[in-house]
Amino acid sequence: ELRYHILREPLGLTFTEQDLFGEDQQAHIAAVYENQVLAVLLLKPNDTTLKMRQVAVQNAFQGKGVGKALVSFSEQWAKAKGYTQIQLHARDTAIPFYLSLGYTLQGDGFSEVGIPHHYMFKWL
Repeated sequence: ELRYHILREPLGLTFTEQDLFGEDQQAHIAAVYENQVLAVLLLKPNDTTLKMRQVAVQNAFQGKGVGKALVSFSEQWAKAKGYTQIQLHARDTAIPFYLSLGYTLQGDGFSEVGIPHHYMFKWL
């Protein structure tokens, strides 16, 4: 629900069965406080790398360190599981956030779900 409200609804999009296919094979990591999901992300495995996707933080908690803590926890979890790199497609508006966490921008921008994105990665 949080991913829908933060990532899809503002773009006039919904989740299709195809969008959700395979999510049962991905790690779902959430920040929860008093039974309320504050933030969530998914990690999709691919050999020794993970693709971070669908990062969403409740509007009221953006800019308060919740997203940074969630990504940091995800990196520690990934490293403990033997993964060597996290890759992601960052919305252009999120690039400064990921740069501040040590992610590297690579290549030209592209459009995904109708908005500008860039490929980013981080070695663990």
